[in-house]
Amino acid sequence: MGTNDNWLSLVQEDALDPKQPICDSHHHLWGFRTDQTESRYLLDELMEDINCGHNIVSTVFIECGAMYRNSGPRELSPVGETEFVNSLVSESSLTKHDPVKVASGIIGHADLLLGDRVKKVLEEHILVAGDRFKGIRHSVPWDPSDDVPVIRGKRPPNLLESDLYREGFSNLKKFNLTYEAWLYHPQISELVELARLFPDTVIILNHLGGPLGVGPYKNKGEEVYRTWKSDIADLATYPNVFSKLGGMHMEINGFDWHKRSKPPTSLELLSKTRPWYEYIIEKFGVERCLFESNFPVDKLSCSYSVLWNSFKRLTKNYSETEKSLLFHDTAARVYRL
Repeated sequence: MGTNDNWLSLVQEDALDPKQPICDSHHHLWGFRTDQTESRYLLDELMEDINCGHNIVSTVFIECGAMYRNSGPRELSPVGETEFVNSLVSESSLTKHDPVKVASGIIGHADLLLGDRVKKVLEEHILVAGDRFKGIRHSVPWDPSDDVPVIRGKRPPNLLESDLYREGFSNLKKFNLTYEAWLYHPQISELVELARLFPDTVIILNHLGGPLGVGPYKNKGEEVYRTWKSDIADLATYPNVFSKLGGMHMEINGFDWHKRSKPPTSLELLSKTRPWYEYIIEKFGVERCLFESNFPVDKLSCSYSVLWNSFKRLTKNYSETEKSLLFHDTAARVYRL
């Protein structure tokens, strides 16, 4: 992922309600290098985005397949990412990055298809990061269309229905770990069944359930919205499920902000996303919803300041209690920060 800072700088907005405490419940840190490209988003880049006027007091790091171990047992290779992030933020905690508590929570990856053998991986993550380690994301986005972008490799279909995957999943509660659910909207019904089978495991829906707007879903926003609404209503009936509000400005969502000559304003972002946010907040309630930046992935389309301004415009008429829950308190509770 290259930098688009020059393009983003074409739209500048002061932070609205700058004193509102925020926990950014979903961001990444990475440093990838191949023979052709280099992509870096580490503490300096994150802090440059965060220091835009909004009151970010803590963050949650979400796995992104970076910094894996390159030796030792293959199933333990994702622990390298946890080691890297934990070391990075532990070193920074006494330096220039305070008072923002970056990666107060760390979500790592473990292959749940290991079944019960995943216990060793979970134990290793916890050994490395201690109480900072909060949960697992084993992503399952899949679609039959080749016109839907593949994110970090093609996966088989119906993973959430796999007996082995569920066997691995059953170990999360034993370690008091949460599960991050990253999938596409046609798969939400599979997550409903998982939530029913494991009512004692906290499940956190990423990116509103991944509404697709590309490939066969392009220009079918109303149809996608109807399907999504029905499945979200079913999912929201399970009290162990929470929903992140964000991650709606990726290429797969189909808004194509990144193709414009100028990036969108916060008002423009909200004009496209308001119905999705309002419906999911209605169904889950503010006690089970938490805002996220999904940076630097959503940086494809908008700046950090503009993104959080769009969330603040959305909640302009909410009570102070409701805003506190959405921007900070729900995340702090679900991730035990």
